[in-house]
Amino acid sequence: MLLIGLTGSIATGKSTVSSLLGAPPYGLPVIDADKLARQVVEPGTPAYKKIVAHFGKKTHDLLQDGPGSGLNRAALGRAIFGDDPEKKADRLVLNSIVHPAVRRAMYQALAAAYIKGYWAVVLDVPLLFESKLDVLCGTVLVVAVRDPEIQMARLRARDPHLSAEDAGNRVRSQGDVRDKARRAEARNAKDKDTLGVVLWNDGDKAELAAQIETAMAQIKAASPAWWHNALLLCPPLGLAVAAWTYWQNGRINARWAAEEQRAKANL
Repeated sequence: MLLIGLTGSIATGKSTVSSLLGAPPYGLPVIDADKLARQVVEPGTPAYKKIVAHFGKKTHDLLQDGPGSGLNRAALGRAIFGDDPEKKADRLVLNSIVHPAVRRAMYQALAAAYIKGYWAVVLDVPLLFESKLDVLCGTVLVVAVRDPEIQMARLRARDPHLSAEDAGNRVRSQGDVRDKARRAEARNAKDKDTLGVVLWNDGDKAELAAQIETAMAQIKAASPAWWHNALLLCPPLGLAVAAWTYWQNGRINARWAAEEQRAKANL
């Protein structure tokens, strides 16, 4: 089973791509990290209790309707988004609570997709590279925009309650999407151009859909049905391929880190 990592940044169109891949003609199962992140912090869960214990005293409107109710995501967002050192520290705390719970739910969903015999599954994670989940993926799709003003305009159109400062904080918290695009493209070798694919979404939905069609045709050609069937029928082979993918991606990431370090040293 091919694991397709889907990432981008806020308001670049990642959710649109996710919806298109989950619908015909592709019909792929989509494991959405954001949805899982909401599920694992529902009232009564271990993650919910840890969040309330840490943020409850400093964020007076953390709970929507008083003790035992759901989290006020807007209030939590104000507490963690921004360049202030305290907000950065709180963001790390929140990630340390939510990310492990999301990973557990994610692995359970992956196992279910494998058992059902899907040839590929989409792993939709905004911070795919940052959380190092890209090492699991045979292919990484990055949804990006070349013009940052388009990203800001889309975000404020989608969430009109956000001020320009709030919108900027949310965009910066997920890193520069153009850096993610470069990182995806750096995964490719001369004989393999489907390890990292960038979907540039500065245009309309029709243009984006056309790019997806082209990309998915190339990805499926590189992972033919006979290969998928062999992996499904021979689990040890599937495990060996997964280990190879993990090792290969580790090498790619090490090379990327070394190149970034050299680039910083030359500044």
